Amino acid sequence: MNMSPNLVKQGSSFNGDEPMRENYKQKQLAAASCCLNRLPLARSGSILKRISRLLLLLLLLLLLGISCSGKRITKANVDEVTEGMSKKQVESILGPPTSIDSQDFLIMKKTTYVYRQGKDVVTIIFKDDKVQAKDSTLSE
Repeated sequence: MNMSPNLVKQGSSFNGDEPMRENYKQKQLAAASCCLNRLPLARSGSILKRISRLLLLLLLLLLLGISCSGKRITKANVDEVTEGMSKKQVESILGPPTSIDSQDFLIMKKTTYVYRQGKDVVTIIFKDDKVQAKDSTLSE
């Protein structure tokens, strides 16, 4: 029985095409990685850096906005607050209070707004959501 060198026994492999297969796989991987590198998501390191920088910038802007949002309490501002004003009107002049104390009685509702700025304290007392009294330690 004469076997041709081109015939391969069943169950064995011909190693002549192994280098070709390996070369083909490497080319496919190189082509795929080349295409993936063009996608922004493939470069996650740079995206994470950009996102972290953006988040840091947003945080700084938020902190700046919060620190500037409270109005400065002055004697002139407190003098603008008059008896009978609503909470919204007071907040439009003085800004949001530092603390709020609400008491609900059977016959009326009493709310106290306290504004603190350093050593100075401004207290506005509301009766049924209208200014009833105010007190201030502000000096001119």
